[in-house]
Amino acid sequence: MSMMAPEGVDRRLVVAISSRALFDLDDSHAVFERAGVAAYAEYQIAHENEPLAPGVAFPLVRKLLGLNQRAGKPLVEVILLSRNSSDTGLRVFNSIQHYGLDIVRAAFTGGAPPYTYIAPFQADLFLSANSEDVRRALAAGVAAATILPSASGGDPDGPLRIAFDGDAVLFGDESERISQEHGIDAFHRHETENEDRPLSGGPFRGFLAALQSLQAQFPVDDPPIRTALVTARSAPAHKRVILTLREWGVRLDEAIFLGGLPKGPFLEAFAADIFFDDSGTNAESARQYVPTGHVPHGVSNPE
Repeated sequence: MSMMAPEGVDRRLVVAISSRALFDLDDSHAVFERAGVAAYAEYQIAHENEPLAPGVAFPLVRKLLGLNQRAGKPLVEVILLSRNSSDTGLRVFNSIQHYGLDIVRAAFTGGAPPYTYIAPFQADLFLSANSEDVRRALAAGVAAATILPSASGGDPDGPLRIAFDGDAVLFGDESERISQEHGIDAFHRHETENEDRPLSGGPFRGFLAALQSLQAQFPVDDPPIRTALVTARSAPAHKRVILTLREWGVRLDEAIFLGGLPKGPFLEAFAADIFFDDSGTNAESARQYVPTGHVPHGVSNPE
């Protein structure tokens, strides 16, 4: 985001995450759905000294915070945004302490949408289990994704690996619109005719740039972060993607052009800690293999 950091505070990668993305709150949420707010509050207070089990995004957060130890300085901050009240949220903070996560800032909104605090915290990324909060964050110009129930992925001892779809995630959805409205032949013709014109930026362009700045803090020969583009595009539509990234001055460690093949096995081979895709169908497939965030943006996600 373009806002300046407060005086005396170094600009770092800031990730805002909901409690339901960080921890497994399925049992608690079931109480809320079944019996309402008061029963939920009673349940959380009664169990507040029982640590919550890790959620889908927990390994990602642990690796992100581990970069600070690797660098010997604070490069990443994770902020908790929760619809809990401070009272019921005590169990969440007790769990953070139990696992030794260096998370010190939080907003407990007592049921109100927490996305309004993303901008004041200057978050580069917002991860939540609430799709409506994610949509509102995207509308406000923040990279955001709905964390889906997913298979575990990644290598606990390996580098942080983040994979992105292209159109409507890293790039705008103009080309995807042509594909959906006029077919694949029209799409390839359009991309060939416009191969020297950079694609517009999508909702995750800024987050990718922030990741690259983070990568630059570490030795090139032993990077603790790897990024990948995993896209259904194929030749000749690959050229415009490559030239766009070059124009932006952004580097991806790997680029996989699948030409319509299922992405899951390739994401598993990459050992992604998380994968971001705008297509609900692709996200549903990918989550069987790796942690997946659905980006409800663009032509594939009408309001």
